[in-house]
Amino acid sequence: MSKRLAEVARKVGVSEATVSRVLNDKPGVSEATRQAVLTALDVLGYERPTKLRGERARLVGLVLPELQNPIFPALAEIIGGGLTQNGYTPLLCTQNAGGITESDYVDLLLQQQVSGVIFLGGNYSQADAAHDHYERIRQVNLPTVLVNARIDALDFATVSTDDAAAAEQAIQHLHQLGHRRIGMLLGPLDHIPSQRKLAAAQQVLQRLGSPLDESLVVRGLYSLESGQAGASRLFAAGATAVVCASDPLALGAVRAARRAGLGVPEDVSVVGFDDSFLMSCTEPPLTTVRQPIESMGRTVIDLLLSQIAGTTEAGDELLFEPELVLRASTGPAAR
Repeated sequence: MSKRLAEVARKVGVSEATVSRVLNDKPGVSEATRQAVLTALDVLGYERPTKLRGERARLVGLVLPELQNPIFPALAEIIGGGLTQNGYTPLLCTQNAGGITESDYVDLLLQQQVSGVIFLGGNYSQADAAHDHYERIRQVNLPTVLVNARIDALDFATVSTDDAAAAEQAIQHLHQLGHRRIGMLLGPLDHIPSQRKLAAAQQVLQRLGSPLDESLVVRGLYSLESGQAGASRLFAAGATAVVCASDPLALGAVRAARRAGLGVPEDVSVVGFDDSFLMSCTEPPLTTVRQPIESMGRTVIDLLLSQIAGTTEAGDELLFEPELVLRASTGPAAR
């Protein structure tokens, strides 16, 4: 007990006596200090006293699918900062191959009695993935916000970039440059954002009189290596331009072009998605569709806090307008 008191006291910057008063539910401690002590208890992994376990901790789970794609750390930084400013401590939960699953993280967060959870991409975006753990969240009415498009069956509050608008902006730009063999480098077949991008691309190209050739649609994982492999197939099929579902995929496409002896943008053009960190510093600087992560992050915080306060319930998806950022990876189609 003394070790626990000392650790919590150091974490919060108060005396051990103050910590003891909080743990024993005694008066004479401000509400702010009381909450700080309880949060420190949760962060350090100590169980709350039985009489205090009915209260949710001022912790919010921040679940990320990975850290390799720089858009996720960027979003986590914005949202984590907003949580801290509002008196909540973010618990970063990062998935990796062969490690803790999204379902495992949900169990851990429920055990910690967190105040809410924010998912920055996850199983909810894939129709064929496991979704049972979301029902456990629903059963305890835990405030939850999803970032990125979800399957229809999961009616949690959701903040997304308009994938259809993103694809339309990229396709129209490339078509205006004279490209008629435009390839699509997307995520897995059951991935909802990729499905939306593909459907929009098909509609736009049909309207422009250049129907999308199915041989110019390649799906894979969201990695540079997958982008390189997929783009190699697209270039072999005659694509003069490639619209990618992420910036890492686009960087893989640039590498594939160079390995094939093609210049970017002299021979082929490449468009990314996200406008993540340093995309203006690549060679060539990447034309990409920017996600408005600052405004999206603020909205995520507002939605979560309103659920915690009980003023709103989970529900609709909010779509944010993307912006095409023109740089040097796109150019006129080679004649």
